[in-house]
Amino acid sequence: MPKIQKILVHEQVSQEIQNYIQEKELSEGDKLPSVEEMTQMFGVGRSSLREALRYLEAMDIIQVENGKGIFVRDVNTFRFMGKVKVEQERAFLLHTLEVRRALEGQAVRLASKRINDKQIAEVEACLAEYRERKEAGKDTSQIDLAFHRYIIKAAGNPVLETVLDSFSGLYEKFFNDPLGDKQLFDETYPMHITMFDAIRIHDTENAMEEFYKMMDCLEAKIKSV
Repeated sequence: MPKIQKILVHEQVSQEIQNYIQEKELSEGDKLPSVEEMTQMFGVGRSSLREALRYLEAMDIIQVENGKGIFVRDVNTFRFMGKVKVEQERAFLLHTLEVRRALEGQAVRLASKRINDKQIAEVEACLAEYRERKEAGKDTSQIDLAFHRYIIKAAGNPVLETVLDSFSGLYEKFFNDPLGDKQLFDETYPMHITMFDAIRIHDTENAMEEFYKMMDCLEAKIKSV
């Protein structure tokens, strides 16, 4: 079962305020809604909102002037922060990908030797749903994640599965809006099929070849954003 990552309310609110600044195309000196208005906008308490404002003020994104209001302080800082966030996420995904190559690669290798008929049927059903969702233009992130978990399960190594499960909070970053684009890795869909075709007939060499093609494609997409 995936672990739920804890996100503090003030962190969510600070992100929503930044989104508001960006969406409204506010400039330095522009006034933000009042505290009362923002508590209604974001559906949070005053304490959480004030904590978010303190955080944004410390980052030089806003300036709170008592008796006057809340103002955008430095748009350049805000844009820089957004750029830094993208660069940090890109670096994180690339580092995580290195671990995926090692751990999930071993899972693919073992699955190609140990997968049984029941597991083959499960993956086939998963891929069928994947295809339906993709053709309908729906979000495929969670069914993509499910596919990889089925392969890990098919490896038949409980220690490896436990290690990957403990890694799942980080692993899921690949499937939850990576770099702000849920369709970022859609090009890897055909590789899921070819990799599974090799696993199903216990062709380890081709299964690994397709797995590494997938990892190479992921790496290229991350670097291109």
